[in-house]
Amino acid sequence: MMHDLLHLSEEIQYAVEEKRPIVALESSMMSYGISYPDNVTTTRQIEQCIRDQGAIPATIGIHQGKIHIGIDESLMQRLASSSEVIRASRRDLAYVLSRNMSACTTVAATMFCAHLAKLPIFVTGGIGGVHHHAAESFDISADLIELSTTPVTVVCSGAKSILDLPKTLEMLETQGVPVVGYQTDEFPAFYSHSSGIPLLHRLDTSDEIARLMVYQRKLCLKNGIVIANPIPKTAEIPDDQIMPIIKQAQREAKHINGKSITPFLLQRIAELSAGQSLHANIELIKSNACLGARIAMAYQNQHL
Repeated sequence: MMHDLLHLSEEIQYAVEEKRPIVALESSMMSYGISYPDNVTTTRQIEQCIRDQGAIPATIGIHQGKIHIGIDESLMQRLASSSEVIRASRRDLAYVLSRNMSACTTVAATMFCAHLAKLPIFVTGGIGGVHHHAAESFDISADLIELSTTPVTVVCSGAKSILDLPKTLEMLETQGVPVVGYQTDEFPAFYSHSSGIPLLHRLDTSDEIARLMVYQRKLCLKNGIVIANPIPKTAEIPDDQIMPIIKQAQREAKHINGKSITPFLLQRIAELSAGQSLHANIELIKSNACLGARIAMAYQNQHL
């Protein structure tokens, strides 16, 4: 029985009835970084990547007191263009729903909503994590807490490069969240193929990842899984090129905190890189979407 706060699009309702594999997508990628109407075009391209692999995309957003699983064209246009739309994390969900507000969902909120809708796989660009100087600021993404409590598999290109990657991995380890490299032995660095940080686990096929998910479910483990898929080599930005840009953006962001810091940094990095980081971001999400769809197909076959 579906939760009464969920609204399923016609495509998702059909997919559920026909037991088709579904891949969840966050809507917050429309709320910063890419301007309207390019953000709509990009989102539709990412959804098409999933369809091309045989699965069904479910972009998640909030509107008029409902969590929308699958977004139609009218709501997509509103979420992508209205200045009244906010970015909602897990802590904001009840408030936004109770106030009939419109919101794009972050990684943490999308994970929660996907699990509520019984969707086991979610694709994003990169997860949040531990910010630099977190010892003083305590700025740690809610994504890490969500990964420790919500059994959803997240396909990403590691954590965003603006973060402290070693500390992010340490916290995931502490929370019991497996981080598995897809065809890699190192943690991806978002814009770059590798961070130089070794990973304990590696899997090389979507079938192997689906089998991991099956055993995670059999054990009744309540945490998520991170599948770390490096950015395609053709789209990566070398460390020696992107790191000076990231450091400059971080210096400019010293007086910014809370949920505003990540959008500011990503926007500033896009400006300083003359759009190269934005192109890389789009390409890695498309790559993750294709992988997520293949995993969803394999999981559906093993789950039947």
